[in-house]
Amino acid sequence: MKIESAGKAEHEQLIEIWEASVRATHDFLTESDLIELKPLILHQYFKAVDLSVARSGEGKILGFYGVSDGNIEMLFVAPKARGKGIGASLARHAISARAATRVDVNEQNEQALGFYEHLGFAVIGRSPLDGQGKPYPLLHMRLSA
Repeated sequence: MKIESAGKAEHEQLIEIWEASVRATHDFLTESDLIELKPLILHQYFKAVDLSVARSGEGKILGFYGVSDGNIEMLFVAPKARGKGIGASLARHAISARAATRVDVNEQNEQALGFYEHLGFAVIGRSPLDGQGKPYPLLHMRLSA
């Protein structure tokens, strides 16, 4: 597996991974939430972050992350590739290559909370609403020294 920068031509593949991953891990989101988020991510959020992808030896994209200003804004792994260390590799790459030290996690996503805690992040705050103003509380996490 190798991690490298993502190109705009790969955005369609990334949004497919995003949707499959969110459906597998974010059961608190409604179908209308997903329908609303998908074009925002594809047409706005991907452009606002430095995107990197994890590729298999055959070149298949297994997952990706996006970082902006030291914050991991997104990290998603294709459902078939979960549990194989790809997410941890992506997070470690974001930390080392992009100086990421912060991440926001949906409070309802206990898997993500545990994942980031395992990597050394700690909760430093909480917001009652997500970035779209919806009632999905966010936990603000920072990498511990």
